[in-house]
Amino acid sequence: LLWAILIATGYAQGLLDWIFDLHFLENPYMVTEFAADKAVLLVVVTFTVGFAGGYVFAWLWNTVGKKK
Repeated sequence: LLWAILIATGYAQGLLDWIFDLHFLENPYMVTEFAADKAVLLVVVTFTVGFAGGYVFAWLWNTVGKKK
């Protein structure tokens, strides 16, 4: 969500340039214009992957951590 907000407000490219510069790198990426449908898809996919990863991690944690 934060990345979509940065793109919508126009701060994303500057942030990318600054982060690459901190690592002594040239930024090969250019941020494109904001598109609401892509922003929603980004948030949904990120949430889904995070939820699934958290679910699997919690299941493993609870399975391995059970005392007999």
